[in-house]
Amino acid sequence: MTDAKSLHCPNCGAAADPHAARCPYCRARLATVSCPRCFAVMFDGAAFCPSCGARSARAEPQPSSTACPACQGAMVRVIIGDLALLECASCDGVWVEAVEFERICADREAQGAVLHRWNAHTVEAPGIRVRYRPCITCGKLMNRVNFGRMSGTVVDVCRGHGTFLDAGELHAIVTFIRDGGLDRARQREKDDLEEERHRLGMLKAQIESGSRFSSDWEHRSVSLLDIRRLLKDE
Repeated sequence: MTDAKSLHCPNCGAAADPHAARCPYCRARLATVSCPRCFAVMFDGAAFCPSCGARSARAEPQPSSTACPACQGAMVRVIIGDLALLECASCDGVWVEAVEFERICADREAQGAVLHRWNAHTVEAPGIRVRYRPCITCGKLMNRVNFGRMSGTVVDVCRGHGTFLDAGELHAIVTFIRDGGLDRARQREKDDLEEERHRLGMLKAQIESGSRFSSDWEHRSVSLLDIRRLLKDE
């Protein structure tokens, strides 16, 4: 990671800590982004990466008529590389269209372009009331999903339209992906399916032999329809 001494406020040029929310001298708002070439940390608003000299991929935000689904603040349209996002100017939440979100999950360059907000994401504490947000496209309440089933980052998803992420969650998701999180999630899903297939095979054998179900199976959430389909297929 780039040394903090090499980072300077894009407004006044003073040296600034990469984790600071505002410049200690001019109080300009500071947001860290990732260099589109080398992925080193740099301040949003800086024209060039202090590490490799590449030009910043983030274009000037443009106003939009969309209200933030979290705080109802005004959202601005942001272009990072060739990715288009909506960002809330008040709470820093981000709306990502479904197609763009798939690109972020699959494309390393897209991940590097949006790897920003280096603050840790907020984890929902027990007892805190969960608020469901409306999709900015269809207005229906979105589902809350633990990304990758095991990332610990819970995001708001409208299937087919897009994903809303609170401040810091996009960075958390990209970090999870780049650390191999999706590969681990896919492997866990395969292991779960294999285990379930094995248990169904044991159940079929018990049915065919006329033996009683074990106490383990009495508490399994396997429907009669699943069993009939298994026996029919085989």
